[in-house]
Amino acid sequence: MIVRTLTLVAALTAGAATSQFPEFSQQYAQRLGGAVDALAEVVADFDASAQAEGLTRAQALDQMQGTPFIDRRRADMTRTFARYDKLRADLVALDSAGPFMRAYNATRMTDRDVARAAWAAFRPAVPLTFAGGIFAATGFVAMLLLIGILRLLLPVRRAGRTSS
Repeated sequence: MIVRTLTLVAALTAGAATSQFPEFSQQYAQRLGGAVDALAEVVADFDASAQAEGLTRAQALDQMQGTPFIDRRRADMTRTFARYDKLRADLVALDSAGPFMRAYNATRMTDRDVARAAWAAFRPAVPLTFAGGIFAATGFVAMLLLIGILRLLLPVRRAGRTSS
């Protein structure tokens, strides 16, 4: 009886947790858009400075050397360009996607800074949407299956009754 009750509680908890994915993924996509916009300004400013000197981005980066500060700044800008390209590609994949396709593309929701900002703004709520219901049911069933598999692999000994 206790095992069934614990199983039900675990499955309900998993269902409640997974039902939050559509809203969290929407928050992530919104924060991702903001991050891409901010990085786009930095990239455009750098490219404009390079163009004003008749240089391409690569040529401008090549000229950034000679002192430890300039070398560090070149490395910072190189990382910024790479992050911008990655986040922009992630945004393209997530921006127009609904909750099910965002789940399919969950590997595109890996930027720590964006995830932290989304988590800070996220407020759990009872999902009254079709997608929230499907995610809740999926989490519920997945937990039931996981517990069932664990019970098969790790059988629990029951205290035997002794008869006199």
